[in-house]
Amino acid sequence: MSLLARLSAITALVLTMLTPVAALAEPSMIYLVRHGEKALEGKDPDLTPQGQQRARNIAAMLGKTGIAHVFSTPTNRTRQTAQPLAQQNGVRVELYDPKTPQALVAKVKTLSGAVLVVGHSNTLPELVRLFGGQPGADVADNEYDRLYQLISGPNAAVTTVLFTSLPPTGAAP
Repeated sequence: MSLLARLSAITALVLTMLTPVAALAEPSMIYLVRHGEKALEGKDPDLTPQGQQRARNIAAMLGKTGIAHVFSTPTNRTRQTAQPLAQQNGVRVELYDPKTPQALVAKVKTLSGAVLVVGHSNTLPELVRLFGGQPGADVADNEYDRLYQLISGPNAAVTTVLFTSLPPTGAAP
């Protein structure tokens, strides 16, 4: 067998072995939430004390889900919602542009492990759809407790589970 034939055979074998690994590069679970309650004034408001408590409650709810990646828009309120869980899990908050949701979806689909995405009332339903889930009714401007869990299944099917995050006044579990 010539050297070229051997190299071709080895290359084919390596590619065959790597194909299943490439298929695993998809998130095990995707969680999507809206930022917590925000202050009413300012161009880029911070979370209110209630919103800060909600962020801590979300971190408590998702703390044992193995979140490996956390994404947030660049606004203060989304970053502040994402930060408690990211800090708890030792991961950094990666920023995304809410005007290009397809880019976020493409990036997330290359990752492994569980993912949290923090968005806004007007972007969350579209993100859920782009990931293959069912968002249900639009998110009201005064609604902060919706938490989506998207579970990938066979044949690219996605199951959508809708949770309610703990109330901002409630103690974390």
